[in-house]
Amino acid sequence: MLAMIKRNLLLYFRDHSGVFFSLLGALISFVLYLVFLKKNMLASWHQMPDAKLMLDTWLIGGTLAITSITTTLTSLALMVTDKEKHIADDLTLTDAGPLHLFTSYLISAAVIGTLTQLAMFGIMWGGFYLTDGLTLSGTAVLNTLGLMVTSSLLAVVVNAAIVQGIHTVDSLGKLGTIIGTAAGFLVGTYIPIGALPSFAQSMVKFIPGSYVAALYRQFLMDDKLKSAFAGHLATRHTFERLMGIRLNWSTLLTQQETYLIMGLIFSGTVVLVFGLKWLQIQRRRQYLRER
Repeated sequence: MLAMIKRNLLLYFRDHSGVFFSLLGALISFVLYLVFLKKNMLASWHQMPDAKLMLDTWLIGGTLAITSITTTLTSLALMVTDKEKHIADDLTLTDAGPLHLFTSYLISAAVIGTLTQLAMFGIMWGGFYLTDGLTLSGTAVLNTLGLMVTSSLLAVVVNAAIVQGIHTVDSLGKLGTIIGTAAGFLVGTYIPIGALPSFAQSMVKFIPGSYVAALYRQFLMDDKLKSAFAGHLATRHTFERLMGIRLNWSTLLTQQETYLIMGLIFSGTVVLVFGLKWLQIQRRRQYLRER
């Protein structure tokens, strides 16, 4: 299986234009913020201490969540390509077998998702450091790095559940365009979650990426939130709800509750994805025996 993972990674990173376009969905949110959104958002929150740095870290959190979604989906295109060109049929004849081959695609996608998030994090932090003097604590950076792995694994299994029903690269490309565009809104990056219509705010609760974005923002913004809203807990909670820093169910979710929901989504999706794959393998074996 390690040989399969190495193959998948080499094929992905050798396609430089493909790597760029897989990052493009996340880069768009970064550019839109710099060109259009930053000035308006600063005007709305100018009275808040360190408003510029606060919004910079808010944007980083949302963009990293988008990156985990779009890049893992793009990397799973190799699985669709192999299936469409019947390369997967040849690969399943190796010692790896169909289930190990399928797992290799998911592991490769998770590695790609983590590395691309790391690259985006470096680009955005570097840019905001040069322009706004943004600094982050060691704890915030370590928590963010750990969440990159978690978010990649979650995005991979959710995307795999979608991709299993796709049989052509063309169809996956069209789906990727839709998901990439929708992700920017549903994780609250193009528009803060509190500014979305009520229906959309309810819909956000069913999007795994929105929980990832919330955790990123909590890790990156924690120190600045404490200093900006010292002695004003109710105002802080209102800001966190409006900006999607903490998602609101009956109350604002804690970090532990957010991780729990992500864990439940991950576990349920893993069972679904591998259950469907196992059934597919059994049906194929039955078909071959009957022939």
